Amino acid sequence: MITKRIIPCLDVKDGRVVKGVNFKDLNDVSSPVELASYYSGSGADELVFYDITASAEGRKLFTDILCETASKVFIPLTVGGGINTVEDFDRVLKCGADKVSVNSGALRNPGLIDEAARLYGDQCVVLSADISLIDGVYRVFSRGGRDNTGREAISWIKECVERGAGEIVVNSIDTDGVKKGFDIPMLRAVCEAVNVPVIASGGAGCMQDFLDLFDQVPDIDAGLAASVFHFGEIDIRDLKREMDAHGVPARII
Repeated sequence: MITKRIIPCLDVKDGRVVKGVNFKDLNDVSSPVELASYYSGSGADELVFYDITASAEGRKLFTDILCETASKVFIPLTVGGGINTVEDFDRVLKCGADKVSVNSGALRNPGLIDEAARLYGDQCVVLSADISLIDGVYRVFSRGGRDNTGREAISWIKECVERGAGEIVVNSIDTDGVKKGFDIPMLRAVCEAVNVPVIASGGAGCMQDFLDLFDQVPDIDAGLAASVFHFGEIDIRDLKREMDAHGVPARII
């Protein structure tokens, strides 16, 4: 049986890990290098590193802090932020990333997914979709959740998978940082639409939220969270023991 992954997320701004609510009101947390080193040795299955203001500021992802962070990580590392060309893919991979996450860059140029998948393989291309429910329709947002693209989210995700995205990170803007649980209806809709791994992001507040996620959305592959891990509200090893006790397959070290 395939184990369910637990993935901490480092939202990085100006070289520091930050966290907010609903993608707003960002507060300083810690050094990405220190946190990456901690998570790499504390039971995390993978790690996600987002330079969250690169797209909004129209710049490339900072590679110096990424290289230093990657050097401390001995689990798969996904990196995103300011990814607009295959040259950006190449640069980030050479810094130590295992997978590259694309969001706004794909919205501007969907062909980027085709090209990157052809060059680096589907398994390297991760679509990150920032989604909010607007007037009863799931809409995709760009530039770190700032701009409503007007695109319907499920059809956009399906298109990207058809183009070659090998994994989807579904970021719920509505539940981000609220700590009231994952957006179960949205995640079900995504899992029903595609046949690639789907990672749930946004809303984790306690261990039960992860248990509910894996119980209510059996096809979900992973749960991603930030502040509950950063501030010690949930210990990853304890979470995995709880998952195992409830019949959820987990990699326990």
